[in-house]
Amino acid sequence: MTAATDEPLTHRQIVTILVGLMSGMFLAALDQTIVATAIRTIADDLKGLEHQAWATTAYLITSTIVTPLYGKLSDIYGRKKFFTAAITIFVMGSVLCTFATSMFGLAAFRAVQGLGAGGLFSLALAIIGDIVPPRERAKYQGYFLAVFGTSSVLGPVIGGFFAGADTILGITGWRWVFLVNVPIGIAALALVSRTLHLRHQRLDHRIDWTGAALLSVSLVPLLLVAEQGREWGWGSTNAVLCYAIGIVAGALFFWQENRMGDEAILPLSLFRNRTVAVSSAASILIGIAMFGGLASLPLYLQIVKGASPTEAGLLLVPMTLGIMSGSIISGQVISRTGRYRWFPIVGVGLLMVSLFVFHYVEFDTPLWQTMIVMVLFGLGLGFNFQPLTLAVQNAVPPQQIGVATSTATFTRQIGGTIGTAVFLTILFSLVPEKIAAAMRTVAPTPEFQAALRDPANAEFARQMAQSQASGDASAAASSGVLQDSSFLSTLDERLAKPFLMGFSEAMDHVFLVGAAVMVVGFAIMWFLPEVELRKGSAYQERNEADAEAAAGH
Repeated sequence: MTAATDEPLTHRQIVTILVGLMSGMFLAALDQTIVATAIRTIADDLKGLEHQAWATTAYLITSTIVTPLYGKLSDIYGRKKFFTAAITIFVMGSVLCTFATSMFGLAAFRAVQGLGAGGLFSLALAIIGDIVPPRERAKYQGYFLAVFGTSSVLGPVIGGFFAGADTILGITGWRWVFLVNVPIGIAALALVSRTLHLRHQRLDHRIDWTGAALLSVSLVPLLLVAEQGREWGWGSTNAVLCYAIGIVAGALFFWQENRMGDEAILPLSLFRNRTVAVSSAASILIGIAMFGGLASLPLYLQIVKGASPTEAGLLLVPMTLGIMSGSIISGQVISRTGRYRWFPIVGVGLLMVSLFVFHYVEFDTPLWQTMIVMVLFGLGLGFNFQPLTLAVQNAVPPQQIGVATSTATFTRQIGGTIGTAVFLTILFSLVPEKIAAAMRTVAPTPEFQAALRDPANAEFARQMAQSQASGDASAAASSGVLQDSSFLSTLDERLAKPFLMGFSEAMDHVFLVGAAVMVVGFAIMWFLPEVELRKGSAYQERNEADAEAAAGH
């Protein structure tokens, strides 16, 4: 199925292509929701709850680094071969994850997964930018909302089922969280090979491998210190060495990108476009807040509220409904008016307010109140996802759709990687002292002392007495909760109270930092210009340009 060079794709042709794209996006979207639901169970089983950020950060690091490469390579050689390669690598990484025996091993295999994930979303969005005119994109938005909506509902159920099962067919239950990607990936490959057929005119460009390497060397040490700083010490030799390597490599990366010009993996000339510059800066901050919130909320629901993995995933559905509602409203209004600027501004304002309100959520706050804030948080995200990507794609020439889309995805993932590493570091740094403070407040109360005397709690009382005898109050308070928090689900609620208070108060600080980040994002978003949306697709414009060039010869 190939369109004539002088005609736009028909609705049927576009829908046929979307089927293939949706299969790849469903693979990535489902994996995110399944893993987010099951990560606490996985971390507890591998005795590394405090290291759970590694599994997410490693995935985000590799997917972030390769995203610009996918964009550049697909602009040169065509989208289909790299989209299928991304699916294949993602499936291979999923298989490797099933063999993990520690959180660090899981992180390494998640990094392989990330190498594929970096191409799934960015290339799918680039292909949409190729074939659908900006003004008409809302007509097809329902297909993608169906993908995310379905994955948001199915993911928690599937992830919770696997996380809750001891073994399935002789394999530990949570390992199926990754193994389930194999049949889905095979189906996605079959659909893509059958449906994704677009004529591509190869562009003769060099690949900026040096820039890609310098980007990796710059990001990895800085994210490493963000994750390990609380153990090493922020001014330790290891931390200072990471700072130095990251800063020097970052400076060399910008020098290399400036030297390469339009051949760069991340062309700096793109950022001279005001729309791209403002969108990119805002996307970094939105990514920080978004992933920081998404990493903290499931932990709050499971650890503080005692929800099972399945219940925690389903309790996040209000946020998903908010995202879908925001996307539908913004898409329909933009399609009718051609104006997009106010949606990101209002969206960032909602993110700022909702994160600030999350700061006041306590361990005993009713869930219905928290869910209302989740809807607002999701609405803020929905107002930003489509409009910002649309603005960037509309602001660049058709030949740069791939690199522009990957740049938009890249900046959001940079923010997400920073947000996950930093926010979870803040959380787990504060948890011991917050639990210790809560223990000092709650332990003398009659209810707590009565629970200690209860024969059913004799083992916990013995452990606590031993810890207090050693003089280590922090150990008495933490009681191994950072390695394995599963004991909280069976602990007497009177004894669990200081642990729940400690976690909740630590999370309050995380949300407050996120709100502060969004204040900066809100100020930046006001500089976003309003550019008239094109009525033709990038694919059509490129075809017309090729036809004119052929006629001229």
